[in-house]
Amino acid sequence: MFQAAVITVSDKGFAGTRADTGGPLVQSLLTEAGYEVVHTAIVPDERPQIEACLIHAADQLRIPLIVTTGGTGFSPRDVTPEATIAVCDRMTPGIPESMRFASLQVTKRAMLSRAAAGLRGSSLIINLPGSPKGAEENLMAVLPSLEHGLEMLLGKKGECAQLKD
Repeated sequence: MFQAAVITVSDKGFAGTRADTGGPLVQSLLTEAGYEVVHTAIVPDERPQIEACLIHAADQLRIPLIVTTGGTGFSPRDVTPEATIAVCDRMTPGIPESMRFASLQVTKRAMLSRAAAGLRGSSLIINLPGSPKGAEENLMAVLPSLEHGLEMLLGKKGECAQLKD
């Protein structure tokens, strides 16, 4: 069982003027998949605050899987991908590519997602859309592969070529 963090990026959620529905849904999906969600947070759409929250979860809390929801669209305040890219050591482009591909099967608007994913130390950070429907579609597209990736990241498995799916 891996630990996970769920970070909601939302001005209205942070201010308390709108209930956070995406974060709790993502937390529930991760729990159902066997992850232990040990940290949740709501931050405003402010790049420094998003970066600080990601760094805290990765460096201080040492959480292997950090999932954000919100701030991946075209709005001028949507800066979650930029914050993620800024704090990551290495990017994992296959994850958001897979999420967009799966979501494109549902809606052509999926191509508008700017979600990013990357590694910071021993943590994998993945951006999901803010809408609960989009967050679920995107997470479910990659969830089956995450355990293997986290095992590799944390040195719990051998070489990829020697492993069977």
